[in-house]
Amino acid sequence: MIYLAGDIHGNHDIQKVIDFFELESLMHVLTKQDYLIILGDVAVCWDDDVHDEWVKKTLQMLPVTVLWLDGNHENFDVLSAYPVRSWNGGKVHQIAPDILHLMRGQCFEIDGRKIWTFGGGYSIDKMYRTEGISWWPQEMPNEEEYERGMEILKQENFQVDYILTHTAPREVVESICNDIVSGEEELQYYLQRISQKADFKKWYFGHWHMDVSVGDKYQGLMEDVICLG
Repeated sequence: MIYLAGDIHGNHDIQKVIDFFELESLMHVLTKQDYLIILGDVAVCWDDDVHDEWVKKTLQMLPVTVLWLDGNHENFDVLSAYPVRSWNGGKVHQIAPDILHLMRGQCFEIDGRKIWTFGGGYSIDKMYRTEGISWWPQEMPNEEEYERGMEILKQENFQVDYILTHTAPREVVESICNDIVSGEEELQYYLQRISQKADFKKWYFGHWHMDVSVGDKYQGLMEDVICLG
């Protein structure tokens, strides 16, 4: 089985997944062959110290393998130091044997589903943070990542089962936000182009701190933990 959760922000919002799997384990037999995918702002790579070790150990105590997208609240210097390897058709950073970062613009075959992933987002609070300590410019994708993501989708004939991102396509963001803060437009418009080109069943995202459905195809997650599909 594949489960999805929104942002956990390290130890701040991780309790929702702990509580969920305590109950879920009473109803289903879960193993490390089942998965939880967190849609960004995980912060298992944050201080490269005590905080990260606690988050890592807590995630490893879950009965499933944890997969995650990067959001805008990650330490990208720490993340990039982890080894890159091929996994289920795409590239990942291996944080631990059962914790894998799904890199941007990759396509994975997971539990029989074809899933395209694209992390990244803009920090509206970066004026209160310090570059290289609590904010990193790599939170926004670069041109190479945009091109790679489009090329990999092209190789799949733009047909996937699910799309997982941190933020959302521009039209989806406009439908859920009355006041769109500038800074993330390039990424949102890129995802909008993807949404127009790709054939997919459903698109899930985090970032906006709300549990919301937009039409039949788009779903934002924050507090809810759900089963994919």
